[in-house]
Amino acid sequence: MLERWTADRVLALAPDAASQKAGSKLAAPGPWSGLGAGEIPVPEPGQGHDDQRENREEGREDGRGATGDVTAKRGVWGLCKGSGATAYRTAVDLDGPAWSCTCPSRKLPCKHALGLLLLWSAGGIAEDAAAAPDWVESWLTNRQGREKQRVERQAAGPADPEAVRRRAEERAARVAGGVDKLGQWLSDQVRQGLAGADRAGYAPWEAMAASMVDAQAQGLAGRLRRAGTRPGSGEGWPGRLLEDYAVMWLVLRAHDRLDTLEPPLAASLKSLIGWQVDAQELLRRSAEQGTSVRDHWTVLGSRDNDEEKLTVRQIWLRGEQSGRTALVLAYGAGGQAPALALPVGERFEADLVFHDAAAPLRAHVAERHGPPEPAGEPAGCDAETAALAYAEALRSEPWLETWPVVLADVAAVPDSLGWRIAGGDGFWLPVDRSRAREESLWRLAAMSGGAGMTVFGEYGARGFAPVTGWHEGRAVPL
Repeated sequence: MLERWTADRVLALAPDAASQKAGSKLAAPGPWSGLGAGEIPVPEPGQGHDDQRENREEGREDGRGATGDVTAKRGVWGLCKGSGATAYRTAVDLDGPAWSCTCPSRKLPCKHALGLLLLWSAGGIAEDAAAAPDWVESWLTNRQGREKQRVERQAAGPADPEAVRRRAEERAARVAGGVDKLGQWLSDQVRQGLAGADRAGYAPWEAMAASMVDAQAQGLAGRLRRAGTRPGSGEGWPGRLLEDYAVMWLVLRAHDRLDTLEPPLAASLKSLIGWQVDAQELLRRSAEQGTSVRDHWTVLGSRDNDEEKLTVRQIWLRGEQSGRTALVLAYGAGGQAPALALPVGERFEADLVFHDAAAPLRAHVAERHGPPEPAGEPAGCDAETAALAYAEALRSEPWLETWPVVLADVAAVPDSLGWRIAGGDGFWLPVDRSRAREESLWRLAAMSGGAGMTVFGEYGARGFAPVTGWHEGRAVPL
């Protein structure tokens, strides 16, 4: 029996609101035929469909075929009537998740895949794995083969270590040149003074950010673009702009001493500047050293942001036994939602691999063990403890902007000085208005009704930004 997803989890996969609406319209039996769902036996690469069907007919139940192993893939499929004479073939691999559809849409997942999943989540599709058509089995088999090739490449490591070393040296040289250029630019900005920066427009920061992209220092480019928004951010903007410049200067000077830093701090610095971690290498090294963390992870929050031409999904997790907090990032091309969608307020068992860092937070999901299930309300701390937690993380990474915290018994309170997150003990945190949306704050205030509630978010030097609130035992994304 397949564990059905919630409608919220399905809609989280949609690339945009229009796709959510279009998919919801298809969540009815009318346009569909040939519907089915279940665990489908899929041969390992090297075993053909004829072998697989022969194994079924002979009644083999030990999970093995005549020429190779057989694994079970959880899938949903159906034919959806469209504008043409031929119905669209739509299938979803629930273990990915991944989707296939013969429609011409460039959005992933398309409205047909969303409608199929919504119909299944509502109980509108009966399970019958034996009825899976050939085209579904073929697609799942091809996916199985590609996944095996990916795992083999991961285990094998780089094909040419010498080429990898040369590329790393070239990258380091380009970044060093960018760091020198940015250092001179920051010196000029401070020497000239900040007066008039609000009349200069966004162009000076964007031009320097483009130079950092050329130098493969995308992290510095992002910080420059955020700094460029300060002159239009209201009263007190010169102080906020100068803070941004000071942190960037700290990063540049740390880069000058990169070879002398402790390895975890050096790894944090390189990640901040824009070095990308090779996920396959990270997972391979973790498998060799046995450093993955297996736990039941509660999904504390999830949020999508547009960066350049990508959709970046941030997913925060907390381990029940380890007590560790993790940040998992997933990416989708422009107009497409990331494939990884974990429902807020649920828990799942998985192995996580953390990036090297002085304050480890970023992680990859190496392997999941079973489907998500409802989680209870997470335990939280008071506002003062949250501030101390950020201070402790900041001591490890002096350029750290925020740290994830769960607050207990707090309420969102508007006043003449701006919003604040107040605890019952009288201690309160300011709200970071650059990260917190106005509608989110009002929603949080309405849910709390002046009483205390559990809230997850990020706390940093400029204040707290709420991400999720728990109302009457249910997680509500903000």
